Amino acid sequence: MRFVSRLAVACTAALLAVLLVAGSAVGNRLGGTPVALVTAESENELLAISLPGGAVLRRVRVAPDPETVVSQPSGPAVVVSPASGTVTLLAWRSLRPVVVLRAFRSPQLAAITPDGEWVYVTDAATGELSVIELAAKRVVDRLFVGHGAHHLAVSPDQRRTWVALGERASTIIALDTSRPNRPRVIWRFHPQVAAHDLVFSPNGRSVWVGSDSASYVSVLGARNGRLLGTVPAGRPPQHIAFIPYGRTRAFITSGYGSSIEMVDPATRKVIRTERLPYGSFNLATSGGLVVTSSLLNGEVTEFNGASLARWMTVKVAPKTRDVAISVW
Repeated sequence: MRFVSRLAVACTAALLAVLLVAGSAVGNRLGGTPVALVTAESENELLAISLPGGAVLRRVRVAPDPETVVSQPSGPAVVVSPASGTVTLLAWRSLRPVVVLRAFRSPQLAAITPDGEWVYVTDAATGELSVIELAAKRVVDRLFVGHGAHHLAVSPDQRRTWVALGERASTIIALDTSRPNRPRVIWRFHPQVAAHDLVFSPNGRSVWVGSDSASYVSVLGARNGRLLGTVPAGRPPQHIAFIPYGRTRAFITSGYGSSIEMVDPATRKVIRTERLPYGSFNLATSGGLVVTSSLLNGEVTEFNGASLARWMTVKVAPKTRDVAISVW
């Protein structure tokens, strides 16, 4: 029995060492230590979670009903609270609330442009896309795109942005954002199936669209919205993210299906599928990390993006709706 116990302790220590080395390697690639930023909706907090340790590093009170969060690895975080009609900008690392913008009716999601200078926010009630200048910490433009404005995606060169009108969108709006502070609508179209999440591929040539009704993700041409192919996926709705480094990989979650898939974008073939905590809809990637958050049971899960090996699952709140990755 003593031998078995010592062996178990040794194996646990070895596994922990592997995780710490892997986490350090990813941190070195990103230029620091990776941290998951998670919205604890029922607690009205933004949590900072160590990766891969799972410790709660910070709890920051934010405006009521914090649903979604976005962040670049070395920049400010943006939290969107629909019920309170607010968008909160928080400082990098300290997560000190810098400003709370209140000129919204029902803000839904935010996207930071690749150059890190602008934030786009959709508002379902007004149908507007708002442009926030991060340096000025204020809204500098608003454009009507259509009532129900919800999920959005910005192209890697930030010249195009797509907005889905609703969580079950029958219409997608394409915008010219070559002047990021002055977006304009250039065309709209109706996808074959109701759209949910939207993500541009790393090369900008296609947009991957999660479905609200079908067990597959549609790959659409970025220039015209035409269907290029589909990827089998779990129970809808699905959310999508890419890791563009090394071998480019796409990751697709099914919160109701409790699954995550790793996909080869070139062939659209599923390489590997792993189990997720129930309700893990949203995900974020950075460096070689993939992190998911469960809206239904408050668990945060971290994967190795190269192999989809699970590194950590930890419960941090009753509900964890959304997740982003920062580097400290």
